[in-house]
Amino acid sequence: MARGSRRRGGGDGGEHESGERWLLTYSDMITLLLALFVVLFSISSVNVSKFVSLQQSLKAAFSGSILNGGSSILSAGADSTAKNSPNNTVIPAIVPLTPTVPKPTDKGASANQAQINALLKEAQNSSQETSQFMALQQRLNAYAKAHGWSNQVKTQIQQRGLVVTVLTDKLLFASGQDTLDPASYPLLNEIATLINLDTAQHPVSIEGYTDNVPISNSQFPNNWWLSSGRANVVLQYLLSRGVAASRLMSAGYGDQHPIASNATPQGQAKNRRVEIVFNRKYPLPTPGA
Repeated sequence: MARGSRRRGGGDGGEHESGERWLLTYSDMITLLLALFVVLFSISSVNVSKFVSLQQSLKAAFSGSILNGGSSILSAGADSTAKNSPNNTVIPAIVPLTPTVPKPTDKGASANQAQINALLKEAQNSSQETSQFMALQQRLNAYAKAHGWSNQVKTQIQQRGLVVTVLTDKLLFASGQDTLDPASYPLLNEIATLINLDTAQHPVSIEGYTDNVPISNSQFPNNWWLSSGRANVVLQYLLSRGVAASRLMSAGYGDQHPIASNATPQGQAKNRRVEIVFNRKYPLPTPGA
């Protein structure tokens, strides 16, 4: 019985001790909280002047300025005056590099465009001139065919212009003479009419040619004189038909520019000729140039 009473008594003291142990834990927690509030209070008490100084320092550090006494790497020859102080240096914003491309309206492009326009205009004029020559050629060919002169009158559009070739035998001149045969008047009248109808006012040259058979008499000492005399006679006839003198010129080439071989009578007959040339005002480009 006595043992039982002691156990109960011992048991009551243990329960009382265990019931008050939480007070120790509670007091420890209160102490820690108090320490925490003290620390927080100490942190919240900031020196305003020191904080402002820190703020200004940070702002200066991140503004891109160089501290007093320093030197700029990108600026050569900096001095220590206040005017040139690095603190007053303003760093420009970074601008992306853009390549400079010449505008179409610059002087080089304008000059090139002007040259291109000039070439186009010249080509247009040359094309129109060729069309005019073709119209004259068709009319003269039709006239020669209608009068039976197709074998004696030939027309060609060449680099230098419209060339009308008239063989002299039995149409223009007798052998060794520079007097026009009356049979040639209708043909020369038609040629004069075409020259006057040429609204482009092309210059016209009359050129005389002979074969290589030598000639020597009181009137013509050589073929040069004969070819020149024949060209002048044709020029004078065209003048009499109202062709402007300013458009005409004449030249004699003798036997220097044959169009056929002088080894045969047929070739010699082709070389005895007068050429009436409507010269181009807008020359065609030279082949291979």
